[in-house]
Amino acid sequence: MTAIRIAIVGLGKIARDQHVQAIADTPGIDLVAIASRHASLDGVAHFKTLDELLAAAPDVDAVALCTPPQVRQGQAAAALRAGKHVLLEKPPGATVSELTPLIATARETGKTLFATWHSRFAPAVEPAKNFLADRRIDSVVVEWKEDVRVWHPGQAWIWEPGGLGVFDPGINALSILTAILPRPFFLTKAELSFPENRAAPIAADLAFSDATGLPIRAEFDWRQTGPQTWDIRVGTDAGQLVLSAGGSRLAHDGQVLVDEKQAEYRGIYHRFARLIGNGVSDVDLSPLVHVADAFMLGRRNTVESFIED
Repeated sequence: MTAIRIAIVGLGKIARDQHVQAIADTPGIDLVAIASRHASLDGVAHFKTLDELLAAAPDVDAVALCTPPQVRQGQAAAALRAGKHVLLEKPPGATVSELTPLIATARETGKTLFATWHSRFAPAVEPAKNFLADRRIDSVVVEWKEDVRVWHPGQAWIWEPGGLGVFDPGINALSILTAILPRPFFLTKAELSFPENRAAPIAADLAFSDATGLPIRAEFDWRQTGPQTWDIRVGTDAGQLVLSAGGSRLAHDGQVLVDEKQAEYRGIYHRFARLIGNGVSDVDLSPLVHVADAFMLGRRNTVESFIED
């Protein structure tokens, strides 16, 4: 089988930290080009923009869009119309509605569109989903707290409208919840903390429920220093299930069931290759819908300015 020839568009932190190595580790996918205004890779064809790449590199089969979400819709549309399969980093867009025409274009062109949620590929997620499938769930508590200075240094776009602010990491937790909980849930209350000098929130306190009245509480915060917290605790009729370290560890009543090194992005590219091989797309917008609901329903509180340096 001929390898899928892929280009990365936007060679920023996440592309360098995760995508480049994940592609190298995935059989059947070869990194053949980069489109980035400010960065390149030795030995890989380089273009300044996606338009340049599409015009000059017709042998590229697919693109991985690692640019800020505010510009992905236009890029994805152009790539699909040029006959390329498209992988979208999370979040898949700056709005929910902009994905609808992309789904239609992928269908019309016969190309794969994959909206990725990397945290769903964490090793504890599938075991947690299986455990909860036939349990009575009594409560869910999420703590997703990290230091923005460590994980998003110098990324001004993330503080702009469409950049999501603290929901950029928080949506990872929502992507796990929407995967492991057996019933759909919905937002009932939200408190969003906006630094007085920023257009996106630095913290969020969220309450959700489902058709049974299940209480779900989530706290997202970008101001945490020291040890970072990415935990989901689920109370059930069979005891407490805890996903920690972003989904790399799983424990049931203190007994460790899973403790594995993260390989989320390799999982994404294996999935992308299978989708292309089967001629189908995968665009689940449920985590992004929950974020949109938070901005719609959330009470906005102004907090002290955020200064990065």
